[in-house]
Amino acid sequence: MSVSESLSPCSSDIEPVIPTTPLVSFFERLQETALNTFGETNFDPKLYVDVSLKFDLPTTEDAFVKLPKSANGSLSVEDLKGFIEKYFESAGNDMVYYEPVDFVPEPEGFLPKVKNPEVRAWALEVHALWKNLSRKVSDQVQKRPELHSMLPLPEPVMIPGSRFREIYYWDSYWIIRGLLASKMYETAKGIVTNLIYFIEEYGYVLTGGRAYYTNRSQPPLLSAMIYEIYNKTGDMQLVKKSLPALLKEYCFWNSDIHKVIIQDSQSCNHTLNRYYAMWNKPRPEATTKDKKFASKISNVSEKQQFYRELASAAESGWDFSSRWMRNPSDFTTLATTTILPVDLNTFILKMELDIAFLAKVTGDNSTATSFIEASQSRLNAIKSVFWDEEVGQWLDYWLNDSTCKGFQTWEACNQKQSVFASNFIPLWVESFHSDTSLVEKVMKSFQGSGLLCAHGIATSLMNSGEQWDFPNGWAPLQHMIVEGLARSGSKEARSLAEDIAMRWIRTNYVAYKKTGKMHEKYNVQKCGEFGGGGKYAPQTGFGWSNGVVLAFLEEFGWPQDQMIDC
Repeated sequence: MSVSESLSPCSSDIEPVIPTTPLVSFFERLQETALNTFGETNFDPKLYVDVSLKFDLPTTEDAFVKLPKSANGSLSVEDLKGFIEKYFESAGNDMVYYEPVDFVPEPEGFLPKVKNPEVRAWALEVHALWKNLSRKVSDQVQKRPELHSMLPLPEPVMIPGSRFREIYYWDSYWIIRGLLASKMYETAKGIVTNLIYFIEEYGYVLTGGRAYYTNRSQPPLLSAMIYEIYNKTGDMQLVKKSLPALLKEYCFWNSDIHKVIIQDSQSCNHTLNRYYAMWNKPRPEATTKDKKFASKISNVSEKQQFYRELASAAESGWDFSSRWMRNPSDFTTLATTTILPVDLNTFILKMELDIAFLAKVTGDNSTATSFIEASQSRLNAIKSVFWDEEVGQWLDYWLNDSTCKGFQTWEACNQKQSVFASNFIPLWVESFHSDTSLVEKVMKSFQGSGLLCAHGIATSLMNSGEQWDFPNGWAPLQHMIVEGLARSGSKEARSLAEDIAMRWIRTNYVAYKKTGKMHEKYNVQKCGEFGGGGKYAPQTGFGWSNGVVLAFLEEFGWPQDQMIDC
């Protein structure tokens, strides 16, 4: 693909709905039957799409249809349990444990700034968790892919943990940041190779490594992963291998379904992007839940649109949040495709800057120049459409409708005035954190926003019951804001960054000591308490939490005489 093709408004050759597979459709039927038979207590719908077949699909379906049913069509618990045991391998069997080739119990030069022996001992335990999370797709998936929802991959992976038994896109960035702190460079490169494989196979990076995730992506951070690995290793071959894939991914995110043109008050046109899943049905991994959410919507096209909004919110990584709802008390008012998100456009700006940098180091000055120009256009767009000078934040922009035919005219009233951690994510990118006066203004706004709590940054100020809202704090959001502040060159900003990092490290430590586990999210109001809310039980493991703790300890260390307990 040429650079001009990558930078031009890419016409989308992707249909708005990516068809599912017969296997996934059957797993959805199994999931619904399991709910009706076993009941809702401790029911996880994902379990039933993560199993594998012991026999071919026609044989299994035939046996399923022939199961004895009562007069009302229901199955007995005993019969369904027996059927599942006979015809299915359990969830997780399509991955096998893999000993990372570059793991050593205490790497040379590991976290040199950590002087406190108690903190160092814990950091080595967190480092050792990489062995727990390391997997390789089973040979059986390679031999008989039609029996599995797991997708074949060329290299080993790091899974997030618990019910997340496969590789995930945006999780991988913070996993890689932790792996780099752990000196596990080959493992980090293997993860990138897998994500590039997705682009080569599908044209974009999937949400995760399952057949039911082919209808959407996740926050595009592949270029940032490659940039960080290159900075640590100088691996030019990785850069050269990655560039064609990055150009292809860039085109995907600038395709017709994702891009929207906004005309500002000076009649300048700005192209920005949104999440837009290629799906308008219940998500297979949550079919039973999604159908229940949609049950009060009677109109077929409205129901299909709701399902697209659900899947698009999942594509954002923020599944789910009041951020995407017109009415936070009504889940069916999800309107993700009607929102131009600050953070997504920041990630695409970062992609443009990364591609320019990576192209330049390979000697491709033409591509580098083109992407510098593209980044400048996006920088102007972010300033014109998202920036609110009065509040000192970047605010999500709500479109007048989600069809986006032609262009829309910017209106101040369409900036969402609610406070979310995402309002500060642009600080992560050098284009913004290198501006000293801007950093001072944004830092003052952040300190007065209410987001900074005793034990980290809250995701929002609204306690909606959704997991990407108050009082939950998430490792990626802490990291991007902290790193932006720390790299700004301002002593005051770095001091604030270190303070936030210390709060986050401390609550992770205390929770680990209480539970023996690292957690997916944390309650930023209570030291050592993991987060709750959302549509599934809290998870442990946990890839990105481990990665951010190690990255923070590498950056800031921990003094000998500083207490780690609450």
